Formats: sequence, C-alpha cells, structure tokens
Amino acid sequence: MKAGQWDPKQKKIVINDIPKPTEETNQFLVKVQSASLCHSDLMMDLRPDHVVTLGHEGVGHIEAIGKEAEDKGFQVGDAIGFNYFIGCCFECEGCMIHNMQCETGNQKLQGFFVDGYFAEFAVVDWQNAVKLPQNLEMSKSAPLFCAGITAFHSVDSCELKEGDWLAIIGCGGLGQYAIQYAKAMGIKTIGLDINDNQLDMAKKLGVETVFNSIKNKDYVEEIKKLTGGKGCHAAAVYSASNAAYADAPNVLRTGGLLMVIGLAPKELDFISTFDLITGRYRIKADSTGIPQRMKKAVDFTGKHSIQPEVEFRKLDDLPQMVADMEAGKAEKKQVVVF
Repeated sequence: MKAGQWDPKQKKIVINDIPKPTEETNQFLVKVQSASLCHSDLMMDLRPDHVVTLGHEGVGHIEAIGKEAEDKGFQVGDAIGFNYFIGCCFECEGCMIHNMQCETGNQKLQGFFVDGYFAEFAVVDWQNAVKLPQNLEMSKSAPLFCAGITAFHSVDSCELKEGDWLAIIGCGGLGQYAIQYAKAMGIKTIGLDINDNQLDMAKKLGVETVFNSIKNKDYVEEIKKLTGGKGCHAAAVYSASNAAYADAPNVLRTGGLLMVIGLAPKELDFISTFDLITGRYRIKADSTGIPQRMKKAVDFTGKHSIQPEVEFRKLDDLPQMVADMEAGKAEKKQVVVF
C-alpha cells in the first residue's frame, strides 16, 4: 500500500510503498477513507529516528476484526472514526484522565511514534473506535477525530450558558469547529486572528463579529463595549502562538475562563499567581480526551450536522500540504481522500 511518511535521514516527507498492516487480536484493520493534516503533524522533532507514517486524524471502514475485538458492537464494513492512542490499557486511573498517562507505559501516539493514517490501511485499538453518524459526509469527517472533538470538549467545558460570550482566538481548523459548536449551544462568539482569510471564514460560520488583533489596536476596548463593558465570559485559545495567549486575558471579564487548547512553543510566562488568587481570571485546558468522551462529541456533531470547510487532496500532495501549512497558506482543513 502507499503511505505518506516522515524520513528522518532525508529530513522530508516521502510517499512510499509499504506492506499492508495486520491487525492484532485487540485491533481493527481499517480501510482508510480520508485523513487530514493537523498543525501538530508539523512537529517533526517529536518523531523517532526511523521512518514513520504521518497522520492522526482519520476515518475509514472496518476491513477485519481481531479475535479480542469481536462482539464489541462493531462489524466488518462499519464506517468509523478513531482516536490516535495505541497500546494503552484504556481502563487504569491514568487512562481515565488521558491515555498519555496510562500506567502500563505502553501508550504510543499514532502518526508520531508509530504509523498513523496517511496510508491506505491502518490498525486501531478497538477501544478507540466510534461509529460515524450516517448524516455526516464521511470524507469530510477525518478532522472530527482530533480537531473537532477537541473543539467540542473545549466549548462544552467552558461552563457557559446560552447567550454568554466566547472569544475564539485562532480561527483556523480548530476555531472553525468551535464556532459551529458554540453556535449550536446558543453561545455568542467573537473571532480573533491575524489572518483576514480565516476571519472571513469565521464570519461565514456565524460569529457575531471578528477582529484582526494586529491591524485593530483597539480590539480589546471594542470587545468590552460589545459585551456590556465587561468582556467575554470565556476565551478559548486555538492558536499555537505565545502572543495569542498573552493577550487572551485582556478580553475576559472578571472571573472569566481562559481555555488552553493550542500547543504554544514556549511556556506561558504571562500567568500571574496574583491574578489567579484574586479572581481576575481562571484557567482550564482540554484536548481530544479519552475514548469514553468521544461519543458525546460525535453524537452532538451528527445531531447538528457540523462539518468543517475542507480542501480535498491526494496522498502525493502531502509534502506540499505540509509546506502550505508551515507557510500559513492553509485556510481550510486539508484532507487526503483514498
């Protein structure tokens, strides 16, 4: 089969012919329908010193079921999405918090340390799988299984009620999902970014208003006016920029919530213990989470027919897809369809 791989010796992405994988007894073999590119896929320095297949957002059809994975509510041919952790026990105290904390120490991330989903076939641990709602377009659904689920959890965990204000900081793939989830929950949103094209996309998805935080030096004051002079009830940072995080508390009202999502390259050095103690703002974080949380996100997505704006590509385009994302040219989720 063909696979898009990172070659550490050549320091580049290559398309290779590799053997089709075989499922273990606790796994499904999946015929991949589509896989999408995520910003974290650009972290090549996290990968091992051997060739590895990229990709941790994918959907596909079950091709074969391992013996231990039988009678788990799945059948050959089912359309499924899946989380990207493999080798976990999925039941220890650590796994109930995050699968990276599995007490066995056997956990690995597909697409980073072991082969991921930019390939015609992949194996996934059955505990990671969830059936796709029939009303979602399957080829568009790969981003749901990282970006979408993360965005849902982040909005759902912001402790907001209908009519509250949420600042979406970073209106790329994650932020665009978050806008749609917030809208479905009756939450009012403000889009912040430095890319006008992404702000235009945010407007199409239904934000109340948008601000280019570089071009508009008065955006904090304007947000305060829009929100009754107080600021937003929460601000979720989907950008990987330290500057985005540093400015986020300024758009919050007293006691507002800063939701940490984007993986910033440096530690967040602006955080003040005095501000936290005196209630200027609060901090929470969320992520794709554990498989036990996936169904709520997927069911909500299906109920409200939430899907991202995508650009369909071919596997041979993967090197250019990465280059476009690194250059900030990717305005929509880039999805490889097999």
